[in-house]
Amino acid sequence: MSFALSPARPLRLPPVLAAVAVLAVLALPLAPRGEDGGAGPADAVSALVVLYAALRTLRERRRPLSATAVAVLGMPVVGLAVAAMGAASPGAGLTGLGRYLQVFVLVPAAVVLLVRDRADFRLLAWSFVGLALWQGAVGVDQYVTGTGASYQGEEIRAVGTFGPQDVMGMATVVSFGLVCALGLTLGRAPVRQRVAAGACALGLLLPLAVSFSRGAWIATVLTCGVQLALAGLRRALKVAAVAAAAGVVLVGGFGVGTAMLQERLSSIGQVTDAPDQSVVDRYTLWAAATGMWRVHPVTGVGLKNFPAYRDAHASLALSSGSDTEGAGAAYRKQPLLSPHDMYLLVLSEQGLLGLLALGGGWLALLVCGLRGLRRVRGGDGLDCALVGCGLLVWQLVDFAYADIGGPSTVLTAVVFGVVAWWALVGAERAG
Repeated sequence: MSFALSPARPLRLPPVLAAVAVLAVLALPLAPRGEDGGAGPADAVSALVVLYAALRTLRERRRPLSATAVAVLGMPVVGLAVAAMGAASPGAGLTGLGRYLQVFVLVPAAVVLLVRDRADFRLLAWSFVGLALWQGAVGVDQYVTGTGASYQGEEIRAVGTFGPQDVMGMATVVSFGLVCALGLTLGRAPVRQRVAAGACALGLLLPLAVSFSRGAWIATVLTCGVQLALAGLRRALKVAAVAAAAGVVLVGGFGVGTAMLQERLSSIGQVTDAPDQSVVDRYTLWAAATGMWRVHPVTGVGLKNFPAYRDAHASLALSSGSDTEGAGAAYRKQPLLSPHDMYLLVLSEQGLLGLLALGGGWLALLVCGLRGLRRVRGGDGLDCALVGCGLLVWQLVDFAYADIGGPSTVLTAVVFGVVAWWALVGAERAG
């Protein structure tokens, strides 16, 4: 009998950890950047992830993406190429083209290639939850200690590690984590995992509240409502009852319902009666974007040309910029360089051609994702379907009053990769 020991097998880490690394970098504190922004550490890591996914696919000599995936993910390229040629300079065109390709084509395709199965998908979803819990904890500490971004003269606005220059960063991260946690809660995983996910979702309500982000509130409420409706009436009623109880505890027990928070909530319904300056700026920028599209309806004014055409189409009601300070950053006047509406930004800079290309791809992802959800209803994979569809619904709603820009933009790219995997791969396997 031989007692020779067999050689130990090398430990193989799942490829999806490369995508998780992008989220891990976003947990690190970010140094304030200038007006032009520029690439950050997470953007550099995302480029390495794209390179890793491409090299891994070549080494394995396998068909990387299906014809449907290539068509859906590649749809924006035509409109982007045309709009890049209309940019003010070749450098601006290449910069804008690279940003759009990163967010909507390259990083999503890399994530699709790196996610092998539902276990990898769930690992990525839990990574979103973990990042949201960390950023949310930092944000709540900022609110409690008065070290956050400035809001109505007090440094209490929770912004996490993103700083006041990307005031929506923490709110976006927390919203993504909450949507993922709710989807995992409503799935068919073991009870312990669903309870843990539900506890995370409830815990993320507090940092979302103290972010004072009306847009994130609206998108999250609508998305969670859609997820509950898709999961079934009985489960929706149970989760709604728990959420209502948690709201009572937060408001009554912890005093979250401060006067500022109540005022912020009530301002959602006052955007037409008595709008504040931020709402006036938003309306003015939207009107400017619409004016640009009317003059250049097919191909738009060109990538990154919105600031150059803004003053010619904006009224005098537009302010010079928004004031930002706090959370470790000095006072700064942040210029308004976009319409803060992704659809209008694409329409003004890329015209109908670009909007139909991008919007058509998003619509295709939504249809494929919902079709896959119908296939797994009542069985394994429901949590993946609810996470994938929920993230896309949140992003599409948020795009109505936000656009890409800032350090958190790379997170949007990973989200579209998660959505694309479920819609183009996971949903087909469900069939």
